Amino acid sequence: MKASEMKVNQATHPLEPLTSEEITKAVAILRSEMNLTQSARFAQVVLNEPEKELVLNFKEGDSFEREVFIILLEPETNETFEAIVSLTKEQVVSYEFIPDVRPGFILDEFEAVEELVKNDPDYQAALLKRGITDPSLVMIDPWSSGYFGIPEDEGKRLVRALAWVRPAEGENGYAYPVTGLIPVVDVNKMEIIRIEDYGVKPIPPTDGAYTPEEANSYPIDIRQDVKPLDIIQPEGPSFEIDGHFIKWQKWNIRFGFTPREGLVLHTVGYEDKGKVRPILYRAALSEMVVPYSDTNPAHNWQNAFDAGEYGIGQLANSLELGCDCVGFIKYFDAVMSNSKGEPFTVKNAVCLHEEDYGVAWKHTDWRTNRVEVRRSRRLVISFFATVANYDYGFFWSFYPDGTIECEVKLTGILNVGALDEGEVPKYGTEVAPQVNAPYHQHFFNFRIDPILDGVNNSLVESYTVAEKAGPENPNNNAFYTIAKAFKTESESVSNIDLATQKTWKIVNPNSKNFVGQPVGYKIVTGENCFPFATDEASVIKRAGFIKNHLHVTKYDRDQMYASGKYPNQSKGGDSLEHYVKADRNIENEDIVVWYTMGHHHITRPEDWPVMPTAYQSFQLKPVGFFDRNPALDLPRPKAKTSCSMTKGDSCHQ
Repeated sequence: MKASEMKVNQATHPLEPLTSEEITKAVAILRSEMNLTQSARFAQVVLNEPEKELVLNFKEGDSFEREVFIILLEPETNETFEAIVSLTKEQVVSYEFIPDVRPGFILDEFEAVEELVKNDPDYQAALLKRGITDPSLVMIDPWSSGYFGIPEDEGKRLVRALAWVRPAEGENGYAYPVTGLIPVVDVNKMEIIRIEDYGVKPIPPTDGAYTPEEANSYPIDIRQDVKPLDIIQPEGPSFEIDGHFIKWQKWNIRFGFTPREGLVLHTVGYEDKGKVRPILYRAALSEMVVPYSDTNPAHNWQNAFDAGEYGIGQLANSLELGCDCVGFIKYFDAVMSNSKGEPFTVKNAVCLHEEDYGVAWKHTDWRTNRVEVRRSRRLVISFFATVANYDYGFFWSFYPDGTIECEVKLTGILNVGALDEGEVPKYGTEVAPQVNAPYHQHFFNFRIDPILDGVNNSLVESYTVAEKAGPENPNNNAFYTIAKAFKTESESVSNIDLATQKTWKIVNPNSKNFVGQPVGYKIVTGENCFPFATDEASVIKRAGFIKNHLHVTKYDRDQMYASGKYPNQSKGGDSLEHYVKADRNIENEDIVVWYTMGHHHITRPEDWPVMPTAYQSFQLKPVGFFDRNPALDLPRPKAKTSCSMTKGDSCHQ
């Protein structure tokens, strides 16, 4: 069918994610107009998000142009192109050659690499040296090769193929690493350019089973004392949904989903005094960098960029059969495309549900015995992605008091290597007999585009100091805060400091609360760390932004990712730490706040064979944005028959 004959339904909002029909039509238009070769690969097909002004001024029923942004790869020539296709005009708006870049990996390339490697005679011969006679039991994980200035690798789009071997079909192969055998694959040409062999390591002797059916060397006896815990909402949920727009209590939230970022929040606002006050224009994971510490040549190059190189969104789980959410659940599908530009759907990729969250606020007047208590709950929108051995959950939660929380849940299976008998690792932990789990870190950078009561905002940094001893501080107990608004981008590069209780607050100096303070939201930081890689390390040259927790830039729609648009095998230069060198004005401007949080993982036996979930989070909490506690109007909770504190039908007296 010709592109002109393909019919697509008009989207109801400029930020609605692309449908399967829209992807198909955009690809057909591009193929037809640009006479693409059959070997052309579509590295990315996503909504070309409209200008911010158009979105913020959009009203239901307004007409708007629908555009698609496409990254195209010509594997025979190693050329990359960017295209914008207008579905409204049914034409290619722009088509540009982008030199010296390598797009991230496409999902179906992973399967092709595995088949290529397992069927290679030289690789099979290397397996035989390790006593592996059945290549069908070998698992291949393509790892991004990074950039280390190897002349042979220049200009190629490469992966290093790490291997594990299952003891039998269906069993956990990640417990049996084939350490030191690394084919390097040119993904564009789909050919092995060399096989690196750093010597035979023994296959570890014990299984890594994590289900009772498979456990052998370490049996798993299921606990028998866990009683059912049911989450029941007999009247249904409190949220309302229209496409990808959510209303819940006083929150208005629009969201999308991209193959690189996964879940994206759009145009978040809170109803206050009869109107919706804008808080966020856009917020999403920008990049996730995972540097490893081992010096062994089988591991010392491992520095994964899980968003920019692999696409955390395209690796999303289908939650249909899982237990990732409980209660009254609403699922949303995610529509993306494969290397041929054909759409595919991850069913139930995004989960929306409510959770009880304990006491929202409470006070007991001990003189009158009057008790007032309100229950809190949160609205949670989330997705899970599996990046080979690791699993990551990304959860955005909204609270009645105006707080927004972002939480990452880390679980899955550690990346491991084999040890010789008696070998003691220096840069990792022996988590099972002859199984080494290298130390590593996870850095998550989130791009936060605020619009507190309007587009022009500032970032204020404050810290606490102790008052000097003297007559005005007779008991030496006084302390106070000093605050300053960052004026330029270079000033904004900052770090957490426990000694001074440093905080960062996004404010709108043009909007004041009822005591005359600029309205604001502060970043409440959680666990964090610094990288241990030096400035000379490849990962720091490519992702120097992980050295600092905070950056603020002036809004630029071309600066969407902390690692740059094309981090795969990049040498560095197009990334957040370079964006701020422009030193643009950021005071009372349209700004973007970039927050990086790090998880320092010193591995332990309890992380094996599947990690208990680790949690990383930060909050955006209102500070002077509201005139008073916005959760005062929460309803009194209905009492249960077991509620001993009241005689009536509610938990107050």
